[in-house]
Order: sequence, then structure tokens, then C-alpha cells
Amino acid sequence: MPADRILGTLLRSLQTWTDQQDTPRLLGTAASLLTTLNNPLNVTLLTSQLLTAPAIWAQPDGLRTCVRCLSAFHQASQALVRHENARGEKSPDKDFDRLQLERTLPKDDWIRAVIGGADEHSPRWRHLLILGGLLLGFGPAEDENLSRSMRATLETALVTAVNASLEEMPADDEFGQQTVTLVLNHCFPTLSDAERARLDYDRLLPVLMRTLLHSSEGLRSAYFLGAIDPDVRGISASKFQWSERSPSFLQVQTMLSGSLLASLGPLARLIGHATEQVKGPWLVTSALQDIEAVARTLYLQWRHTKLSEIDASEENIYLDAESLNKTTPVLWKLLRSTLYALVIILRSVVGRTLGDSALANDSIAPTLATRTLHTLRYLYFITLRLGPAAFSQYTFVYLSSLDILSAYPAQTASFLQTISPAELGRMPPHPLDRCLDLFFLNTAEHFAIVLDPQISEKLLVAAAAPYLAAGGNNTGPLIPIFEAAHSVVLAVFSSAQNADLTAKHLPAYVETLFTVFPASLSARQFRVAFKTLLQITSPPSGLAEREPGLAGTLLELLYDRAGKAGTVALVPQPASPNAADAAAEEEEVVELSEQAVFTLTLLDTLPQLSLEVLDEWLPLIGDMINNIDDHTMRDYCKEHFWSTLIEGEMDPDRSQLCAGWWSTGGGREMVVFGRDQERGEGHDFEMSGALPCETRESKL
Repeated sequence: MPADRILGTLLRSLQTWTDQQDTPRLLGTAASLLTTLNNPLNVTLLTSQLLTAPAIWAQPDGLRTCVRCLSAFHQASQALVRHENARGEKSPDKDFDRLQLERTLPKDDWIRAVIGGADEHSPRWRHLLILGGLLLGFGPAEDENLSRSMRATLETALVTAVNASLEEMPADDEFGQQTVTLVLNHCFPTLSDAERARLDYDRLLPVLMRTLLHSSEGLRSAYFLGAIDPDVRGISASKFQWSERSPSFLQVQTMLSGSLLASLGPLARLIGHATEQVKGPWLVTSALQDIEAVARTLYLQWRHTKLSEIDASEENIYLDAESLNKTTPVLWKLLRSTLYALVIILRSVVGRTLGDSALANDSIAPTLATRTLHTLRYLYFITLRLGPAAFSQYTFVYLSSLDILSAYPAQTASFLQTISPAELGRMPPHPLDRCLDLFFLNTAEHFAIVLDPQISEKLLVAAAAPYLAAGGNNTGPLIPIFEAAHSVVLAVFSSAQNADLTAKHLPAYVETLFTVFPASLSARQFRVAFKTLLQITSPPSGLAEREPGLAGTLLELLYDRAGKAGTVALVPQPASPNAADAAAEEEEVVELSEQAVFTLTLLDTLPQLSLEVLDEWLPLIGDMINNIDDHTMRDYCKEHFWSTLIEGEMDPDRSQLCAGWWSTGGGREMVVFGRDQERGEGHDFEMSGALPCETRESKL
């Protein structure tokens, strides 16, 4: 059928919408016809009709209709590129192909004819579907499918259309805002820096935020989680099921496959770029408030689902196979994508706060930091599944917000009061409450240095208390929060202003350490705790001046416990999700017994000991190493002892003392050969370099 007759038939079909209308087929026909029409007026006419046709726009299928329209011009552009490339070949395969190539409009003329269809009969935001389809269809500038002038024309036209759409579009035109977001999200990487700078970011940022957070094609204000709970049903006394045929799961799948959420990463980066470019600082604060509100809704909606009552470590106990392997993984995929997107935007907010004097002042900066930390707290039930250390942008946002807020002690204390556990002195039974407690403890650890002793005692120590002495069976999943509680107490003890508080609580804390290890405390955390305590009780700390014998007492306790400790290898404990702990965590190469851990703990404290105490304890440490029966553990302790002596942890005075003991004081023989020599037969250690006894006797 000739192209003109096909055009007439297509135009008539576009004028009416019916239930039986196959819109994708009409757009496919239009895409093929656009490149075969040799009259530019017909190309312009067809383009104009596609932007106004009732068959397409009378009852659009959301953004799917926009994507199909965008794809039509994308396919036509790619077809034209193929025609242009074929025209450059010397010998086409068939005469018919040669005739078709000759009838096709030149590329630049065709582009101008298509752009001419973006007229006043259609809204400006629909023009973006044409311009975006052309830009994407002809490929990036590196492909050189367009001349430099024509590419500049298309880019300028797209940016102009975006700005005009933002200016003319009603505030309640959700469909138009979604289309602007969709097209710009796909085309932004192809724009030059000069054209990006022309975008009206002050109008663009609210549209992008509204589309992502609140629109039907975005996160729907986080209320999608509320639909899950009615579909989670008990199938036995201890099993729950969330069926993959339930409406809520189908909704989650639809969201993940949507045009915007399928490319959530690029969209978040676009919003982050817009946040950095807006001229009005109030737009940044407004965006942060919006993110905080959505994060809070997400947390509250999750709390009201039955799934939130199941700890991650117990899902295989309480969820059936379908929920465990099919439905909940899809949900967590959506939640992880949401977390990544929001943190990317928060990164730009924090960066703008650090670099913008209008936001970095004393009246706004602490408020922004507080809102950011509140947002991270609401999202922590997702973050905990990943581990904060696995996401560098999260670490930047979190630590930067802590640094900003720590400069304002009054606001810091108020913030900690706001997020503190609802019932101090009690371990909550709900997993989500324990998750919030973990965030509080990890956060409070960083603020201990700026808080008054009274606040530290009434808030930080009180919040950590129920977790410090926790013990018993099946505490593996709680190990991270137990360790966080110990880290908070150590941070309080290490702050110079808390000397009296440390003296008051130190004895009970030391007893607690020996009580909970190894059942509720990992070997790594135990070693960190004791090393910190020795640092606090050794010169030049103020506590050491008040209690000069305290460091020696702690060492004697450790030495006494090592003599009675178990020699069986301990069960490895899960790593802490705390970013700072994870970064500093030492990865053990062997399984260690309780006795070996006590020995390593004492070795860790050597760089903190005074010269007198160090001189007294070096032979005792050598004896502790030799008392370890397992040769693998004993060799590991020897290597750690040697690395402590030579790898720069000691200051010059301590290094000189240790070198003398090792070389001429019998240290080398005690540590390296002590286990292999016979004991109890009057054998004395000899100075390095001395002649063996047998040699001396033969010479005599």
C-alpha cells in the first residue's frame, strides 16, 4: 500500500479511542511510516497528530503511553541512521532497497520536519517526547550520527521545552510532571554542560522530588507498605505466608518495573545534581523535609506490618518457602533501591550544606544535620540489612552530619534525647525497637566527647546498661547491639570531662566484661574494650593520677583469668555492622580459645603501659604465651607479640626497654624457645650470645 494511503488510514484511526484500540500497534505503524514519507509536510502532520490524537491521549496508560510515544521517535531515528549508512554503501543488495533509500528525506530535513510537528496544538511537555526520542535515537555525540550544529539545535530545543513546560504546567498536572521527569532522566547524560546550565533548576527540583516521592509512578509517599500487612497470613502456629499472587506483591512488582523506579539510580543522581544547582537555599531545606517525611512514613508503615516483628536471623523459622525465596526478596530489592536513591540525594544536600554559606550558618546547619540523621534513623531497618560500611555515600552523609551537629552541644543533647530509647534500662522485645536502639548507640558514641557528664550518665550509660550485662543462649543476632553498648560506655570513659564518672562505673564495667565474654561479646570487642581501659587508666590520663595502681590491677585480673580460662576454640561471632568497627576490625587467621584471647588482650595493652609496669609484665606475658597448649594459637600469639614490638606502636622509651629485655634479658629465649625447653629442672635463661652449658663444660 502506498505511504500516502497508509498515512490517511493511520490518521483516521488516531482520531477516536475505543476499548479495542491497539495503541502500541498504531505507534509502531507511525514509527515505520515516519521514515518512509518523502514529503516533509506529511512528516510534520503525522508528528503533530501523534501529540494530540485521542486514540493515544484520551485515556493514556500512565507513563507507559509516554514511553511508547518516545520509543516511536527513537525507532524512527534509528531507522533513518540505518538508511543513511546504507546509502553510503557502494552497491545495495536489491533495486527495491535502492529505491527506498532514494525516497527517504535527507536526515536534517527530516529532523526539521519532525520538530515542526511540536506546535501550539499540544502541551509543551509532550514536545519532550519528540525531542527526547530524537536525541536518544541518534545516539551520543561520539557516534557522530548528527552534525554538531544539528545536535546543538536538538539539545537547545529540549532544554527550552523543559523550561517552558515547567513554567506553564499547572501544579496539579501530575502526568505532565512525570513526563518531564522521565524524558529528562533519560536525556540528561547526553546534554552538554552548557545546556545543562540553562535548565531552570529552581522549578525543576520540586517537580523531580514530587514525582519520585509522591506520584503514582514513584514511591507513592511510602504508603505501598501499608497494603502488605493484610496479605501476610498465618498458615500454621509459627509460619507466615505472603503470597506472590496477593495484590500487595503484584503492586510491588509493578513499582519495580515502572518507567521511573526501573532507572531509580540515574533519577536520584539527577535530583542530586539539581539540589546542588538551585539558587534558593530554601529549596534545599524543603527537599530535605520532604525526604524526612517520606522516610518517617516508610518506617511507620513497615512497623505496622507483621514482617517487621520477625528478626532477619529468624526469617527461615517464621516464613514459609514462598515468602522467604520469592516475595520478601523482591520487597527488599525495592527498599534497598529506595535507600540508595534517598542517600544519593542526601549526599547532595549535605554537600550543599558544607559549601553554601547561607546553609552553613549556626541557625540552619544544625537543623539540617538533625533532619538528615532523623532520616537515616528511619531508614536504618533497611541499612542494617546491608551494613552501613558497604555504602560509601551513606558513610559520608552519616559522618558529615555527625561532624556538623557535634559543633553544637545543646542541639546535640536535644537530638539524643529525641531518639533515645523509650524505656531506658530495658531491652525491648520488638526487633524494630532494637534496631533503633542500635542506631542510637552507634550515634551517641560519636557525641560522647561533647556532652556533659550528667547527660552522659543519665542518657548514654543508662541506654547501654541493659545490653552490657545481657547474656544467655541464642544471643548471636544481638551481638552487634551488645558491642555497640560497650563502645558507648568506652567512649564515655575516654572523654576527659568524665573522669569522676569513669571512676564510679569502671569496677562494675570490668566485672561485666568478664561476665559476658565470650557468650555475648566477640573476642575483637573484648580486646578493644580492655585496650581502651588500659589507655584510660595509664599516664598521662587524669584517672591515672588519681588511681596510679588501677592499670596494674586490671592487668592482674586479666592474668588471673587467663590461668583459669578455657582452652577450647571459641565459636566465631558475627561482625558488627558499625562502620567504624568494621573498618578497624582485625580478621583472625586462626580460631582462638578464651585463654588465647586473654593473652592477646594483654599484648594489645603493651603500648599503653608505663615503663615500670611494662618492665614488670614482660616476663609474665612470655609465661602466658608458653602456657597456651595449642601450638597454632601459641604461634599466633608469638607473631602478634613480635609485631607489637617492632611495628611502631611503641614510643622510643618503651621500644628501648622491650629491645633490652628481648636481647639481653632472656625475652627471646622465653618467648621463642620456652615451650620446647624442659621445665622444673633448674634451667636458667641465659644472655643472648652466651656459650651453651655443654660447650663451657667441655672447655673446662
